[in-house]
Amino acid sequence: MEASENPQHEIRLGDGAVRALDDRLVIEALTVTDRRAARVVRERAEANQPPAETLRKAIEIGTRVLDTEETAANVDYVRHELGELDRRLAGTLEEGAGELAERLATVFGADRNDSVQAQIKEIVSAESRQQREALIRMLTAEDGSNPLIAVQARLGKAMLDAEERHRKEVERLREANSKDARAMQAQVGDLRKELARLLERDAAEQRVAEAEEAGTRKGRTFEERVHAALDRIATARGDSAHRVGDEPGIGGSKKGDAVVELGAADGACAGRIVFEVKDEQLSKNKAWSELNAAMEERQADFAVLVTAGEESVPVGREQLTEYEGNKMIVAVDPEQPDELGLDLASRYARLRVMLKREGELTLDAAGVRDAAEEARSVLKNAQSIRLALTNADKSVSKARHGVDEMVDAVDGQLERIESLVASADEAD
Repeated sequence: MEASENPQHEIRLGDGAVRALDDRLVIEALTVTDRRAARVVRERAEANQPPAETLRKAIEIGTRVLDTEETAANVDYVRHELGELDRRLAGTLEEGAGELAERLATVFGADRNDSVQAQIKEIVSAESRQQREALIRMLTAEDGSNPLIAVQARLGKAMLDAEERHRKEVERLREANSKDARAMQAQVGDLRKELARLLERDAAEQRVAEAEEAGTRKGRTFEERVHAALDRIATARGDSAHRVGDEPGIGGSKKGDAVVELGAADGACAGRIVFEVKDEQLSKNKAWSELNAAMEERQADFAVLVTAGEESVPVGREQLTEYEGNKMIVAVDPEQPDELGLDLASRYARLRVMLKREGELTLDAAGVRDAAEEARSVLKNAQSIRLALTNADKSVSKARHGVDEMVDAVDGQLERIESLVASADEAD
């Protein structure tokens, strides 16, 4: 394998080694003892500046300083050469003066009596002219005899080298700054996109939250009114009503909005009725799915769907009609849900749950069934008339009197059922 054309130098200093490989420096296990250098590296590291980056910058700056010192050394060299030139010229002049003195001594001895001023002047002028011409020829020569040629060459080369290094450094810094600027612009662009995305997502989430809050607030207002009515109805009969819409059931879901535990206010729970409250119209399948899930989740024996007005009753279903032996729908006034409908539906559902105990009680089961069926029929008619009174303009008094009679009849039948159940309990 051919050897690399670029020189590789390895310089070992104490416990470390410095190798110059092409345009790279490799420093291994080198310890630099310098308090200022250690302090600068440590402070920059604490400011999240990587130590390696700080060392690279320190080396680059120090190299430029050393390079500048080399240029200064070249200038000193030029000064030295000029000093040498001065000394050489002085020597030349002294040598010429010696020769002149010898010629004067030869031409004008001590035994000469004639005037010598003209001859001395001529000799001095000739020698001075010759020395001046020789000096001019030497300083204007374009070959190696001119001492200024070498000085100029070395000085020019040093200046060109310094200028080239400066140009390369400027280009490197400009390129580095350009890369940093492009990288920063790209980062700023990414940050702007991310900020816009976050703002858009935050705005969307806020809109969704506001919509959900508005819908929840509307539903909970109606639900709260229904629960307050259920609590009054249950308390009057020794039952206990609980609002469970925010609590998961045995299956982990939150199906069912309220649960009434029969007899739980005075003793053990004899059964459960779950109420699903809706202020929107459900389909038949959806309504039955909601009620079945609520009964399973809350371990209830009967389910009642409470709707906000007749317009919310599922299509194909009728209110105050028992379905599948454990379901019923009742439409109430959204502003006054504790009127007749909810009370009668609650009492009917309560009695249907109590009927499931007929195998354990000694009572007139047939009488209970007959009374419950008659009560349901009258209750349905009474509720229809009661809801119709909201928009009735004529014969209000007559209709209300008829409704009151029907309500009294329903109360009588329900009281009869309740007395039969109570008698059975006492007999046991």
